[in-house]
Amino acid sequence: MVKLITTSVIRGSQQGESHGGVYIIDVEKQDIDQVIDWNTTDIDWQGRGWDRGLRGIAIDGNTVYIVASDELFAYTSDFKLIGSWRSPYLKHAHEMSIHERSLFIASTGFDSILSFDLDQKTFHWALHIDLDGFRFKAGVYDPNGDDGPLPLNKLHINNVHANENGMYLSGLKSGGMLHFNGEEINMSATLPQGTHNAQPFRDGVLFNDSEANAVRYASRSGEEDRAFKVPMYDKTDLEHHGINDSKVARQGFGRGLCLINDRVVAAGSSPSTISIYDLQESKMLLSVNLSMDIRNAIHGLQVWPF
Repeated sequence: MVKLITTSVIRGSQQGESHGGVYIIDVEKQDIDQVIDWNTTDIDWQGRGWDRGLRGIAIDGNTVYIVASDELFAYTSDFKLIGSWRSPYLKHAHEMSIHERSLFIASTGFDSILSFDLDQKTFHWALHIDLDGFRFKAGVYDPNGDDGPLPLNKLHINNVHANENGMYLSGLKSGGMLHFNGEEINMSATLPQGTHNAQPFRDGVLFNDSEANAVRYASRSGEEDRAFKVPMYDKTDLEHHGINDSKVARQGFGRGLCLINDRVVAAGSSPSTISIYDLQESKMLLSVNLSMDIRNAIHGLQVWPF
């Protein structure tokens, strides 16, 4: 079984407490190694998860990129910090994707995708997504300029997946997985509201159906629709249970998703748990729990290649 790298956020933590970190997980051995404890004091403490914790993960060669709410960090494979970058349009960042020497970041606060040049080490392109009536609009702008969009967060764009077929985007209020072909944005697949990590897979879509506490794969033909319930725990085993979880956290919330191979996927859920699913056999193979703190939520998730 491969190793995984994951980030977590602690929703509702207070200043002075840890609010997440980075973990390397050997799932088969149930071995967890926390390599970063993200505990800084310059945090915007408003809202829910927002600025607390680290988010998306992307790996380029021997460099590990991890994004916080408004800053991109680069680490060596043994987690020595080697660089960090900001853009005035990077806010409430979520997932990331690498394609053709560009790192694409979902900047949720601006309903945008920011592109970071991996060779020049600079933000060099940005795309704003808006909804005009029943049509989506794509607007390209300079991520370092003054004429970008307002921070309205209308669609809550929180995921991006780029490949040779274009860029796939999704958000809590996007209505599904969108496709950007370089000129325009169209709906690629309709999905339930509140999904996370939607990405093209085989002839359909793989995603976290977060509202239904499930991981799902749905083929475009409609012939295949596989759903796996995420792990749920007895309330008496949960830490900090009883807080106002409608505004802070709840168990069963699915976020974080990556392919291990063409039939096995890894997915995250709250309290911080990583589960491995076999799509072909339609079963969960195993899971590992990082914390029973109801506030502790998985965010980014990738295969660890080192």
